[in-house]
Amino acid sequence: MTILGQSFERSSAACFDLRHAGVTVDRFEARDAVGVEFAVVSTRGGFDALEADWNGLFARAGRSAQLFQAFNWNWHWANHFGGEGRGRSRLAVVTGRRDGRLVLVWPLVLERHAGLRVLAWMGEPVSQYGDVLIEEGGPRLAMLRESWRFIATALRPDLARLNKTRADSAVAPLMAELGAMSTQQLEAPYLDLASAPTFDKYAERYPTKARKNRRRLARRLEEQGAPKFVEFTEGLDAARIAGQAIEIKRIWLKDKGLVSPALNDARTMAFFQAAAADTQRPTNIRVAVLMCAEAVAAVEIGFGCRERMAIHIMAYDLAYDKAAAGILLLEHMIESSLHSGVGVYDLMAPGDGYKKEWADAAVRVDDFAVPMTLVGTIFARGYLGFARPRLKAAVGKIPLSTRRILSRWLARAVLILGGV
Repeated sequence: MTILGQSFERSSAACFDLRHAGVTVDRFEARDAVGVEFAVVSTRGGFDALEADWNGLFARAGRSAQLFQAFNWNWHWANHFGGEGRGRSRLAVVTGRRDGRLVLVWPLVLERHAGLRVLAWMGEPVSQYGDVLIEEGGPRLAMLRESWRFIATALRPDLARLNKTRADSAVAPLMAELGAMSTQQLEAPYLDLASAPTFDKYAERYPTKARKNRRRLARRLEEQGAPKFVEFTEGLDAARIAGQAIEIKRIWLKDKGLVSPALNDARTMAFFQAAAADTQRPTNIRVAVLMCAEAVAAVEIGFGCRERMAIHIMAYDLAYDKAAAGILLLEHMIESSLHSGVGVYDLMAPGDGYKKEWADAAVRVDDFAVPMTLVGTIFARGYLGFARPRLKAAVGKIPLSTRRILSRWLARAVLILGGV
């Protein structure tokens, strides 16, 4: 058999099924150079059984930008977006063990789109970065290469669609080696808070005019009521405010004529509320609120991992638009994060203009497509690479007034265009 120009033999005698654990294990002849046994976990029971080993691997090898590959995050995702026999996707988590020790995890799902078998990152649409967890040291690229051979044969996808993959991700070298096709390029801006000892020192990099303008906006907000900043970690209050944040964001998007199938999906709100409330499997959530006269003016939902705080949702009530409540909350939380020891304040993709005004730098984030069959190649190049970008651009050119009227229909259109 030849996969991406590389030949190898599969041993049928070495292939067996551990159905009681929801794990399928495949071995390959003459492919023991890395000494790793690969398996596919395709059931919820099998996924749950990985918890201790997955957490151990993350503790040893997880990077801060891999916060969406943490077990707890994906456990909450599975509760709301996963599940056996639900929708068009099923779990396809690929694991690698050396002498019984978990050393690699590909958090994947296998989906059906337009009759194609499509491999995607587990966690969509709420995860913002996709990656492979892999133990540090040793022949990492060789292990990725061997695990990819296994994936190609064990799962037999027509196409791998690996969206939101950072340029500094663990899997990036493999994508380069495979010649993966980038169907969309974005930037994830971030602030390097570790570069300054105090917030006042850090703030010196912003223009004096901008700082004076924010003080003016703060005075304007005070005219509408006494402002107050409040922060919550896991608990019922955090869950309640997280729900409000999504409602505020939905209203804001509709007013701007923008569409977000993910935020309009009821499962997204349920996910955030559950993730915010859970103290048993915490996601290191931080919900920050700017109150004005006891009303919620702006909300920010972030998730922490080691030195990183990744900002997932920023929303403000339209009643406080002229006072720029969202900007004032952002500035406050940057200062609060620096004081609490956060080194990287990650604004994540896309690299909108207002984010770049705050950021020190940005990391490229790609949507990768790796065709595995002829039909997958045709779809990747014809639709993902050519037709979809043009269709999405056409949707963006529809006048604001029309987009507001057609927002529900457009949400469905964007879902179709962005689905694969």
